[in-house]
Amino acid sequence: MGDRGTSNLSEVTDFILVGFQVCPELHILLFLLFLLVYAMVLLGNVGMMAIIMTDPHLNTPMYFFLGNLSFIDLFYSSVIAPKAMINFWSESKSISFAGCVTQFFLFTLFIVTEGFLLAAMAYDRFIAICNPLLYSVQMSTRLCTQLVAGSYFCGCISSVLQTSMTFTLSFCSSRAIDHFYCDTRPLQRLSCSDLLIYKMISFFLSSIIILPTIIVIIVSYMYIVSTVLKIHSSEGRKKAFSTCSSHLGVVSVLYGAVFFMYLTPDRFPELSKVASLCYTLVTPMLNPLIYSLRNKDVKEALKKILEKKSTIL
Repeated sequence: MGDRGTSNLSEVTDFILVGFQVCPELHILLFLLFLLVYAMVLLGNVGMMAIIMTDPHLNTPMYFFLGNLSFIDLFYSSVIAPKAMINFWSESKSISFAGCVTQFFLFTLFIVTEGFLLAAMAYDRFIAICNPLLYSVQMSTRLCTQLVAGSYFCGCISSVLQTSMTFTLSFCSSRAIDHFYCDTRPLQRLSCSDLLIYKMISFFLSSIIILPTIIVIIVSYMYIVSTVLKIHSSEGRKKAFSTCSSHLGVVSVLYGAVFFMYLTPDRFPELSKVASLCYTLVTPMLNPLIYSLRNKDVKEALKKILEKKSTIL
């Protein structure tokens, strides 16, 4: 095995992020695309957090969760985008071993936390529509804080386990990661360790993360749909569905991109990169747009801020 390149983990000091394998002329175009999308991510998510924090009318559980969603989107895209943009201009495209571990850990932490947070947001919509009279009692500040803290805790535990498992593998074949960031599947391809146990544990971890969150979301929406269909007026049904449509849109975009990426065969690495781009940058860019365009309260709060600024000017 020692003839296959770097002999084991202790000798690996850095990796090479191959990125998108396109002609050099397209690197400038890709850089500009990444820059534009990342700028929109920053603007949209920082703007959403600012609106929620400054408008007292948005001091509700739904917007507390939404503020945390914007925070998560902002940070996990920031873990990926700056390094990817630098590599468009770098000849070496290298990332240190410690940098790769850090990027992997933080990205896993935030993406898993977002999954649990979206489940908490589905539960919040379930209480709001199915038990509106008890909403303020059941969705107390304490419970909301516990749900968000629990999401981060689950994300942290999952990230610690996944990171420690991945980076105790032996990397003996190459240092070149065929991706634009340090991710599980490209790192597995570099390993000369027996991956059977690793894959079994990874599958188990993924199952206990994805299945409970999807079950909570599906069951919540089953109850929501059942309750909404019992509303006699079409206006009432429309209003009830409108409070959920933004959240459902965010869930569909994120899980759709994640499933597409992990169901893409290894023989199509470029397709996998495009799918990764969708949930690392496109999803964090779309989330604030989905909530701002579909949400009357957010639009009203934004309108007030713009009116205040125009008055000052």
